[in-house]
Amino acid sequence: MRKPFARLGRLAGVVPFTLALGLSLAAPLAHATVLTFDDLGSDGLVPTNYGGLDWSASSWFQYAGEQAPFTPHSGDRRATLGWDGSADTSAIGFTTASVFTGAWFAGYQGVTLSIDLYLGGQRVGSTATLDLSDSPSFLSSHYTGLVDRLVFRSNDPANFVMDDLSFTSAVPEPGTGALTLAGLGAVMLLMRRRRAD
Repeated sequence: MRKPFARLGRLAGVVPFTLALGLSLAAPLAHATVLTFDDLGSDGLVPTNYGGLDWSASSWFQYAGEQAPFTPHSGDRRATLGWDGSADTSAIGFTTASVFTGAWFAGYQGVTLSIDLYLGGQRVGSTATLDLSDSPSFLSSHYTGLVDRLVFRSNDPANFVMDDLSFTSAVPEPGTGALTLAGLGAVMLLMRRRRAD
């Protein structure tokens, strides 16, 4: 005859493992995104919800074709601010709070650029100030926390271009809930089988 406590001892190791597995499956997974603008078909304003971001309050314009010193980092297409470019019209919002990695910039020498990072209306960080040239340079955020808004600041907003904007958002993977339920169901069957022993 088996001792009841021996069965509990075996289950005591399985339950925490299963709970940890279920929680890890249910947790949102990081999803990295790089916006190249190359998937946009024709020149014009950046679409309002392009790349899962909110461009509606901005005057960002995207275009293709050679035009020195506005060199794209990859592909042929890049984005620039309109002539009304300012801190107000440069803002890009995140529909889901994300970690902003950085972007590539090029433009006239003497043009400088920095980006303020916001979360919930509060500025949580700022990038270094980048001095531009016709060779694209990466401007890193150097901030690992979540942001929901970027504001671009420049001494000449209409004379630089942006390419390959990179960020990481936490989004649930499809089927995560189903996998979690299947895992928990398997554990319940295992526990019932052991109880029957």
